[in-house]
Amino acid sequence: MTVRVRIAPSPTGNLHIGTARTAVFNWLFARHHGGKFILRIEDTDLERSKPEYTQNIFDGLTWLGLTWDEEPVYQTARMSLYGEKIKQLLEKGLAYRAYDTPEELDAMREAQKARNEAPRYDNRHRNLTPEQEAAYLAEGRKPVIRFKIEDDREISWTDLVRGTVTWKGRDLGGDMVIARAAEGEEIGQPLYNFVVVIDDIDMQISHVIRGEDHIGNTPKQILLYEALGATLPEFGHTPLILNQAGAKLSKRDGVTSISDFRNMGYTSDAIANYMTLLGWSPPEPMTEIFTLTEAAEKFGFDRVNKAGAKFDWDKLNWLNGQYIHAMPIPEVTDLLVPIWKSAGYVFDEKSDRAWLEQIAALVAPSLSRLNEAVEMTRYLFQSVELNEDAKAQMQQEGASTAIKAILEAMPSPLTEAATQDVIKQVVKEQNLKKGVVMKSLRASLTGALQGPDLVQSWLLLNQKGLDRERFEQALSIVA
Repeated sequence: MTVRVRIAPSPTGNLHIGTARTAVFNWLFARHHGGKFILRIEDTDLERSKPEYTQNIFDGLTWLGLTWDEEPVYQTARMSLYGEKIKQLLEKGLAYRAYDTPEELDAMREAQKARNEAPRYDNRHRNLTPEQEAAYLAEGRKPVIRFKIEDDREISWTDLVRGTVTWKGRDLGGDMVIARAAEGEEIGQPLYNFVVVIDDIDMQISHVIRGEDHIGNTPKQILLYEALGATLPEFGHTPLILNQAGAKLSKRDGVTSISDFRNMGYTSDAIANYMTLLGWSPPEPMTEIFTLTEAAEKFGFDRVNKAGAKFDWDKLNWLNGQYIHAMPIPEVTDLLVPIWKSAGYVFDEKSDRAWLEQIAALVAPSLSRLNEAVEMTRYLFQSVELNEDAKAQMQQEGASTAIKAILEAMPSPLTEAATQDVIKQVVKEQNLKKGVVMKSLRASLTGALQGPDLVQSWLLLNQKGLDRERFEQALSIVA
């Protein structure tokens, strides 16, 4: 059997990390078995689906390295197929038109609530006579299409993650709506549980791998597979991604879309790596840092956890830092350039390339997120105002003396060795403590008393002729 799996996002919002993690597991499973990873865009929600969300899905999956193997499938291009299959179920007596009004359904639920019963459709329109249907149509009622679910049915499957799962028909909420209301003999917009089955059958999906929040849909879908005479795929329901409180990760927790993580300065490799760890335990001696290709070689559902996976920002930041620290400096620079540009920093990408790479080399070992480089390097791209600590330092005894002496002794061109010689000379000739000289240097050059390596910062500013300007500005404070 050829493994064929799919990821089927709805373009009603940006690519969510939960959907992306499901995509990762599907991709790993397909690659492990030499199968196919298919992308289906479930765009039947015409009011909420937008082209920009579809593009966001494409961009997010591509950024993560989750390439799909066939042309994307769009549900809106398959509406005639859904209509044909609904007609087949109607003709077989496995589905029917139900004419309940919203008010009648509300009254039914209220009565059930008063009896402490779970809300469910009571199948009241399952066996209407032609005369009853005609009367309802004469009233102007628009029927939905419902699929018959027998209360005494027991539905079981062997889940790839959870083992044997069993549901009773009576717990599925009564006969299921598979198409919205429409005029007379027309068939309205088909609904999720129906179209997903038609698509999976038509696309020959062998394994349906999705989040555990879909587990309640599976018994309904199994009944539809049977009614349509189709072979069942295997099902696997992966654990949800949880916040630190143990609840499902949601927008209230802040960042949840892949584009958000990208904009925050996370690398694609780190996010893909971390998502794989959200629910899957790599076998020994495999480490926690790996590529998707390496994970695919070992991936299997025997090591996917049943329990929800808690999202850990500290772990993600550590992992992201490991990827940044291991990158060649030219690659780090390529990633930082658009971030610096977005921050409004002005430079020439070509002529300043060597200088930019030196900046990247300076800050890369300290980064856990790429965006941290914005504040860390601001003093190199923009003029600085001395903060309160830096101003206080420049008021210290010996501070202005040190900077004046450095201005006089500073050679051109300035080298790393020359900076050390200048510092030693000023300490000795001006009879100053080295700490006073170094702190005054940093305060003058960066406007703060903390930051990246001081000597490298001085050299970078010197290349742009900014160090003398900074020294003179600092001296003006104490003039």
